[in-house]
Amino acid sequence: MKLWGGRFTGLTDNDVDVFNSSIKFDQKMYKADILGSIVHANMLGKQGIITQEEADSITAELDNIKDEIESGELEIDQSSEDIHTFIEGLLTKRIGDAGKRLHTARSRNDQVALDVRLYLCGAATETRDALISLISTILDVAEANLDTIMPGFTHMQHAQPVTLAHHMNAYAQMFKRDIERVYDCYKRMDVCPLGSGALAGSTYPIDRQYVADTLGMTGGVTMNSMDSVSDRDFVIELAACYSIIMMHLSRFCEELITWSTSEFNFVTMDDGFSTGSSIMPQKKNPDVAELVRGKTGRVYGNLMALLTVMKSLPLAYNKDMQEDKEAIFDSEETVLMCLKVFTKMLATCRFNKESMYKAAFEGYLNSTDFADYITKRGVPFRASHKITGELVVYCIDKGINIEDVPLDKLNEFCDGYCTVDEDIYKVITPEACVSGRAHVGGPAKERVKEAIDFMRNWISERMR
Repeated sequence: MKLWGGRFTGLTDNDVDVFNSSIKFDQKMYKADILGSIVHANMLGKQGIITQEEADSITAELDNIKDEIESGELEIDQSSEDIHTFIEGLLTKRIGDAGKRLHTARSRNDQVALDVRLYLCGAATETRDALISLISTILDVAEANLDTIMPGFTHMQHAQPVTLAHHMNAYAQMFKRDIERVYDCYKRMDVCPLGSGALAGSTYPIDRQYVADTLGMTGGVTMNSMDSVSDRDFVIELAACYSIIMMHLSRFCEELITWSTSEFNFVTMDDGFSTGSSIMPQKKNPDVAELVRGKTGRVYGNLMALLTVMKSLPLAYNKDMQEDKEAIFDSEETVLMCLKVFTKMLATCRFNKESMYKAAFEGYLNSTDFADYITKRGVPFRASHKITGELVVYCIDKGINIEDVPLDKLNEFCDGYCTVDEDIYKVITPEACVSGRAHVGGPAKERVKEAIDFMRNWISERMR
């Protein structure tokens, strides 16, 4: 039985039934649908729109249906048009006319809008928890590598010495912003559209605020019935949040993939998160990181699909909007799986501290510190920059590092500007280059420790 069948005298084409059906993907929302229906039934009973006895009968049987689905006793009928039709049809079959009264003062349009919001609020909470788990793992890696010096990069070229802890904290900041974005999105999702009807509300004396309060929707009720049923901004916004999360994961994966090459040898992936070659016995490939990087495009595609679906829809509801669920559900599943597997992969990575430290001596990473040293002795920075650049050219020609240049030669380069003393060799060590940058946000050990503590406290507050 179709909920809308009374208007029709002929049967729907079989291919159209299949084409129109959404049960295969919207069945994920069965809990949200049942919860929304229970609260709606209670509101109808409270307002005297249906009898309290009918409301009690409806809510009791809906609870039974939920329990049976969760236990596996009841299978969702895949021939149903959608999850809403399946549940209402089963309810009516079991309790008769009382079940038919459930849809009073409600349209499938506002019912679906509520279900999607409730479901995605739960999904956003799961995403937040997965991000918190990832940040915690990043902080664990950082805490274990406060003294692990490595080269920092710009343009993929050696730039200045940092620590692995400082590098890890950069990603912790990215995922912190992701949590904040998801939380902001959650606030806009957590608003109740039920009572908006198909597009113009209801003539029944409904209590929309009661429904919102009972569902725990902190944003209250939507304020325009037409917008309520045609709005999918919150779906698009969450898809954008998911896309940014994947972008951050992809950047992280790219670095780990690069670092795991023999040319870098900064990290070794655990066997549990690597695969081999079907023809080359020696290979150990970072396939998990590569697959996470690859799935980023999939999540981006879902965002583009959602934007395209909504780009020219007139008010109010249009069937095009059924296409929102497959895209956002796929993004949700993809992001959660990627976060889960990436977190476990990162926790098992072994970082090669010796290779990182050795690389910190390559590429003249202490050049800026030499320039700063002579600038502090009165040399204008632009002159210091030129002197240091010429010194680097000299070192390249000789095949040596700055710290290998004799003191008298260093003073030749600075002739007429300042005198370089023996302490220069202490100033331009990788350790000094790192510890000297002790401002807030810098790589000095004490600042990195502060950043880790700050993030752990921030996480604790989010989990309350």
